[in-house]
Amino acid sequence: MESLEQQETDTIPGREEPTSLRAQVVKVLGHGILTGKYKPGMRLNESQIARELNISRIPVREALSQLQEQGLVQNRERRGMFVTHIGPQEVEQIFALRLLLEGEALRLARINMTPHILKELEGIIARMEAWDGNLLESAALDLQFHRTLWKACANPYLERALNSLMVTLFAHKTLEHVTHDVRRWRLSHHRILLDAVLGTSGEDPQEVLQIHIRMAHTEPERYSALPKKPS
Repeated sequence: MESLEQQETDTIPGREEPTSLRAQVVKVLGHGILTGKYKPGMRLNESQIARELNISRIPVREALSQLQEQGLVQNRERRGMFVTHIGPQEVEQIFALRLLLEGEALRLARINMTPHILKELEGIIARMEAWDGNLLESAALDLQFHRTLWKACANPYLERALNSLMVTLFAHKTLEHVTHDVRRWRLSHHRILLDAVLGTSGEDPQEVLQIHIRMAHTEPERYSALPKKPS
């Protein structure tokens, strides 16, 4: 059987350039995390993975670092890399903070929206509406949409705070084993959220965001002073 290093010059369908070894390791490990081979809270042993894939430790280390940036992996000091795990109470607390910070970001985005960012958002929504791929792709589109909205708020400190807070939460959501139809339903709601931000629907972005988050979490406002909204 070929090692990943021997397959390094293989190409991804639809792309002409060769994939890097690191990209292939990211793909393998990401798939393992999402399918449950590597469970939340499990330690990812660099040497063991390198042996399993018949490659050196360097591309494994690089891949784990990239997965950490995506929020799927957490680096615990002096202990190593672990599959992201957040407890139920932590999830609720982060969701509550997200409501407050992102609600402010969306209101600012309405004021500071630019044609360039709007074009980006419309492009992402078009890809969401055409999505028929895997769960990792849908999660990546979801995060990309929200990150682009945060960029539109024109407050780099607020944008940075949201990016720092939300990567792990979005990764946690990625690990949910929901159906393809549920993922598609959630993606479709981003058009409604954008309409609220742009003011075309006449709805308050904060209230639409609350409904949007409730599609994936039953009571996101539990640890905030915000009133509970119907599902």
